[in-house]
Amino acid sequence: QVQLVESGGGLVQAGGSLRLSCAASGVIFSISVMGWYRQAPGKQRELVATITSGGSTNYADSVKGRFTISRDNAKNTVYLQMNSLNPEDTAVYFCNANLRISLGAYRDDYWGQGTQVTVSS
Repeated sequence: QVQLVESGGGLVQAGGSLRLSCAASGVIFSISVMGWYRQAPGKQRELVATITSGGSTNYADSVKGRFTISRDNAKNTVYLQMNSLNPEDTAVYFCNANLRISLGAYRDDYWGQGTQVTVSS
């Protein structure tokens, strides 16, 4: 069984910073893409940033230049450094991993439980 556990959310003032972490554990053969998504109240879940096992990154336009995604492949962990936060960044942030649990298995998506990020004005 695979688990993704996020940490690092909280309350911060506008202009502040937070760092989110997400560690994947369990029966894992390989992880291809890891990423962060967010969902604000009344809105659909949206992509924030993704990173491949080789380190290629992709960001939503709204966070480019403010957020940085990184990962430690040896620890199956992905990070999201969030700077210059504004109230529009308030949301539940979810970690995602696209992975195989064995050599012959298909890749599948796994999600964390989410961590709340609240930015006050």
